[in-house]
Amino acid sequence: MRRATHGQGAGVRLRTTVPVARAVALPRAVAFAVALVGALALALAACGSVRHDPKPAPPVAVASPVVKPLRPARPSPAAIALGVALRRWLALEGPGGAGAVYDLQAQAPLFALRAGNKQPPASVEKLYTSLALARKLGPGARLHTTVLGTGHLGPGGVWHGNLYLRGGGDPTLGDGTFNRVFEFGYGPTTLQLTQQLTQDGIHSVTGSVIGDASLFDSSRGGPATGDAPDIPDFGGQLGGLTYDHGATGRLSPGAFAAKQFVLTLAGAHVKAVAARSTARTPPGARSLAVVSSPPVSVMLRLMDVPSDDFFAEMLTKQLGARFAHAGTISAGARVIKQVIKGFGLHPTIVDGSGLSRSDRSSPLEVVDLLRDLWRTPDGDLLEASLPVVGINGTVRNIATRTAAQGNCEAKTGTLNGVTNVAGYCRTRSHHVLAFALFAQGPTNARALVLEGQMLAAIARF
Repeated sequence: MRRATHGQGAGVRLRTTVPVARAVALPRAVAFAVALVGALALALAACGSVRHDPKPAPPVAVASPVVKPLRPARPSPAAIALGVALRRWLALEGPGGAGAVYDLQAQAPLFALRAGNKQPPASVEKLYTSLALARKLGPGARLHTTVLGTGHLGPGGVWHGNLYLRGGGDPTLGDGTFNRVFEFGYGPTTLQLTQQLTQDGIHSVTGSVIGDASLFDSSRGGPATGDAPDIPDFGGQLGGLTYDHGATGRLSPGAFAAKQFVLTLAGAHVKAVAARSTARTPPGARSLAVVSSPPVSVMLRLMDVPSDDFFAEMLTKQLGARFAHAGTISAGARVIKQVIKGFGLHPTIVDGSGLSRSDRSSPLEVVDLLRDLWRTPDGDLLEASLPVVGINGTVRNIATRTAAQGNCEAKTGTLNGVTNVAGYCRTRSHHVLAFALFAQGPTNARALVLEGQMLAAIARF
């Protein structure tokens, strides 16, 4: 979420065609009648009952049945009214306004205006990221942070050697109080690691406690800032080992996490010193303690409801590390793109958050994906991760006190001059509509008001 303002593809598959009826063969009954007339004529001629003309009789002409081409069904008055309303409001957004709406019950498009135009999706991009995480990791997958030791445990609970805090790319690791306030109570803590060590009898460490952030690259930001730290958007810095949403305290994220771990150890009367730099855990180090993130199904909600860009890029790097041999955003973006390509869609994906203006997607591509995912396990998981219009998350103040409130789930996407929203609406007619509305040009505040009116109209359908 930007806090400052906070093949054939979709077009072909969302368009419906009506087959034109072809000419049909003569019915068998007509052919049989022709043959019967001819046979009777020959029989009468043989008996001398009929006069023979010097010229043969002309063949019997049988008219071919007239087949009229089928016509597409006329749109209902409700569909016409919806189209008129959406066109009016999109016109107020200027030439950058575009949208698509699809009726999932009727399996038919209801509306499309400039729907194939590719624009920056902003955080609507997280729909693609969420699907890739669900597909590649699975809803129950968890990320692990581990304490490993080189050395041995001696008398008096003294660990002779170093401890390594090895990060698993978990964006939820942090202080318990921080997690309760900012992560809805989810996320493992260094206190849990400390308790495991003390239960094993460790009461002091002769060496250092060293953070291991080697799972990911050293880039602290994303493509939008040339990989430099992006505190306004991320609220912290990226890394293979992070603590409290990427806090640093003038250290690297991994070194800061190790320091916080040592402070927690001190609170449990365990003596240790934190290294000011990070290092890779040596081979053969012994696992001493481990904590796990909430499952992917929960992390998707932690990402999508508040539109958390830090989570999006951390999890994108996770995809790169696991499935593209590099813990980088670009590697993770390739994994996301490959998953979306499996649906016949080809958006331009350069990150996982949508912060980069080089990302490109169209309303048709988004609606096409939502349509294909509906009533599938991945679709159910994605829908459950979205905030509810007028209720929570980034859509809590959109379309309040309208038919859309409580009946639509939507992912927003905002950059300066870019305001998008996409998701599902359950309508008064008990249909479910997939929609994507893109605005490019108006201020975010004005565009969100207009898009709130459009969501209300969609929910009234």
